[in-house]
Amino acid sequence: MIARLSKILLVVLIGLMMLLVGVDNIIDYSTNFTFVQHVMAMDTVLPDTTLTWRAVTNPALQHAAYAVIIGFELLSAALCLFGAYRLWAAREASASRFNAAKDVAIAGLVCGFALMLFVFLTLGGEWFQMWQSQTWNAQASAFRFLACNGLVLLFLSQKDGEIA
Repeated sequence: MIARLSKILLVVLIGLMMLLVGVDNIIDYSTNFTFVQHVMAMDTVLPDTTLTWRAVTNPALQHAAYAVIIGFELLSAALCLFGAYRLWAAREASASRFNAAKDVAIAGLVCGFALMLFVFLTLGGEWFQMWQSQTWNAQASAFRFLACNGLVLLFLSQKDGEIA
């Protein structure tokens, strides 16, 4: 039972973290929007880079990108929290029922993982060369989120045996 309760708790904690991040981005929209603007505009990358043709300076596209980020944060939160509820409801059920109840939580963790991997590390870090910026570089933060989501995803994905 302790493994099941641990899995539920960790999914709840990831859900709460993603909810807080998404809500903070709505409440304090301009702070992180400024970050998105600078990354997409590539205005703080190394001056001799030849990749600045990738820059996106259109404010509408920048707002759209930020909306997608916030949407995925909130989607991840909702799926994790609902998934944790489903896991809680199945905590005393058979192993096969508990394992079947993991699907929504797994989807939520994958959403958060994919957001950090693709949007922040791949698009931000590599496409927009965020790694070159001394000021607007969130690769370390994104990796922390990615690692948390990934570790909980691995733990949750382990098949449960019957309750002793």
